[in-house]
Amino acid sequence: MHKITTILIVFILTSISHAQNKKEHPIIKKTITTFFEGLHKGDSAIVSATLHPSVKIQTTFTNKEGKRKLLTESKENLLTKIAGKKPEHTYFEKLLSYNIEVDGNLASVWTPYEFYFNDKFSHCGANSFQLFNNNGKWEIIYLVDMRRRNNCKTIKK
Repeated sequence: MHKITTILIVFILTSISHAQNKKEHPIIKKTITTFFEGLHKGDSAIVSATLHPSVKIQTTFTNKEGKRKLLTESKENLLTKIAGKKPEHTYFEKLLSYNIEVDGNLASVWTPYEFYFNDKFSHCGANSFQLFNNNGKWEIIYLVDMRRRNNCKTIKK
């Protein structure tokens, strides 16, 4: 009887924890969508509000010679680029899906995407976000994206 009671308690606690994690999904997704709203508008203040002060930002791609590269960018450089967006340029990163995993104060979000510059398809890839629940506010602590121009299944916006 003791084993059955223990199994039931573990099952109930696991179910409660899973439900609480699912409850965080819309809040985490809102952090990611806010990041992209700021990017699309060229508003570095909006983007900055989604980032932890010590965020790490990286991009991986294959260069023209076929070599894989990993570039690291500072938060300040990213925000400067966003703020310097020319009004005649439009950026649109269409997120194709969200895969959100949460464990306590850590979340991982995978978002395949298509990127359009001035309404023309530019490239595709995937973003991987790591977020930290900083006392009730989900902040991006790590962002890496992968970019490619081939093998993209573009979908009309």
